[in-house]
Amino acid sequence: MKNEERLEKGECKLRILPVQDALEILSGKWKLPIIIALLHGVKRFSEISKEVTGITDRMLSKELRDLEMNHLVKRTVYDTFPVTVEYTMTEYGETLKDVIGALYDWGKNHRIKVFNFDKEPENIEK
Repeated sequence: MKNEERLEKGECKLRILPVQDALEILSGKWKLPIIIALLHGVKRFSEISKEVTGITDRMLSKELRDLEMNHLVKRTVYDTFPVTVEYTMTEYGETLKDVIGALYDWGKNHRIKVFNFDKEPENIEK
């Protein structure tokens, strides 16, 4: 490797830390599917539960709290009877659109390369 291409001592660690932070916030089986569901519009709890197949209500509640704590999701409670609660992406959360799009593109290409799929999976919207 050329000297000018080498990272300065400690620079590699500085590049790793933000990626580790992002992965910690987005990690797990459910956060990205929840985010993808909410990137398609405002949803009530039951709507998210139906769209994110296999998640329990308890886990969905926990993950939504985590996403809200990290300023990615906004929870709005309406004074109705019964109480209506809606979830939406925050402006900050919307910044994940490009990240999700890049992951989608990479995953689609990976499926083609590794699994020899020659077409885009059905019923998937970007």
